Amino acid sequence: MGMTIIEKILSRAGSGERLKPGDLATVKVDIACLFDNNFMASVWREVLHVHDPSKVVVVIDHRAPAAHVGSAHAHSTARKFVEQFGIKKMHDIGYDQGICHVLMAEHGYARPGGVLLCSDSHTCSAGALNCAARGVGTPDMLYAITKGETWFRVGETIRYELTGQLPDNAFMKDVFFQIAGQHGGHVSQNVEFGGPALETLGIDARRTMATMGAELSAEFATFEPDAILVKYVKERTKVSFEPQMPDADARYLDNREINLSEIKPMVALPDSVVNNSAKVSDVAGTKLDQCFVGSCANGTFDDLASVAKVLAGRKVAKGTRFIITPGSQSIYRRAVKAGIVETLLEAGAVVTNSTCGACGGGHMGIVGANENVITASTRNFKGRMGDPSAKIYMGSSATVAASAVEGAIADPTPYLS
Repeated sequence: MGMTIIEKILSRAGSGERLKPGDLATVKVDIACLFDNNFMASVWREVLHVHDPSKVVVVIDHRAPAAHVGSAHAHSTARKFVEQFGIKKMHDIGYDQGICHVLMAEHGYARPGGVLLCSDSHTCSAGALNCAARGVGTPDMLYAITKGETWFRVGETIRYELTGQLPDNAFMKDVFFQIAGQHGGHVSQNVEFGGPALETLGIDARRTMATMGAELSAEFATFEPDAILVKYVKERTKVSFEPQMPDADARYLDNREINLSEIKPMVALPDSVVNNSAKVSDVAGTKLDQCFVGSCANGTFDDLASVAKVLAGRKVAKGTRFIITPGSQSIYRRAVKAGIVETLLEAGAVVTNSTCGACGGGHMGIVGANENVITASTRNFKGRMGDPSAKIYMGSSATVAASAVEGAIADPTPYLS
């Protein structure tokens, strides 16, 4: 019996022996990413040794610039740590600022066949690049940066074969809602994506899907490598890498086909994602106080471009706030050069610097009591974006933009034709 993608990556990074579900795999870590929350006084511990500073990345992203004294202290601690151990891969507030998962892709830190760790649950985003990427707790991160290794229990894998091609009014976020609504949670399981539709999907689309694997409670979310992926990574790093394909006789818990041609605009209803999806038409007309596009899942250039297409020549509805946060300053600059940011501003949206911001209710868009929100970010848990009485719907960036124009949840289809 052969191995799945994740089993092959973990085997290669470990003992080299064949792995199967239930096995414990001790593996070498290629990249360990620390971000500002790791350096908060309540969790940070003094580090006396770093195994390999070239394999450590430090990012200030969750509250950037600092939102309060506590985050300012954390940023200071991070800067001292970087200086102490000579860590070169530091992304502070400024030119190279960005959400850590976005930077993992942009700078070639996440590489096919590699192992990547970070404390944030959406670390699985790097799985779009054929990487074994997972969020772990701060103690595990400290162990990884001092010892250069970690361990995982190997879970069962569910294979999603992607066929067809997305219609103009549907996006990978809608595909995610379809999976979450139809198949529910994937607790302690891995998800693997492949199939002929990959040739129609850019890296931004793949990263959206891989990032949302965290909301399925998946252990790992990985994509098959192809020419699009290899070209993307080679343009960003000179470090060698070995993409991993599943074996022809790999064992899966289940094989499921998703025909992208059949996907329609969808939303997740408030308070949870799993088993809580609906068609946009089912909730269209729900009045909104705030709309948000951003996060590691949907702060991509493609997302900003889809929002601009909807907003061009239109205005955000009176009484509705529309906040847009690029996933990195690099994406921001690219959107400025393309004229996208001007379109967003002329429509009445507010474009912030790159940060996690409103997604996690940290700053730059916290919502108030009893407000209705639609977001193209990662989560809609009660209290996630602010007051726990707020109702948080989730949609694609285009759905959020159409909703901002109408001041109520709206189907993006008429705006994209």
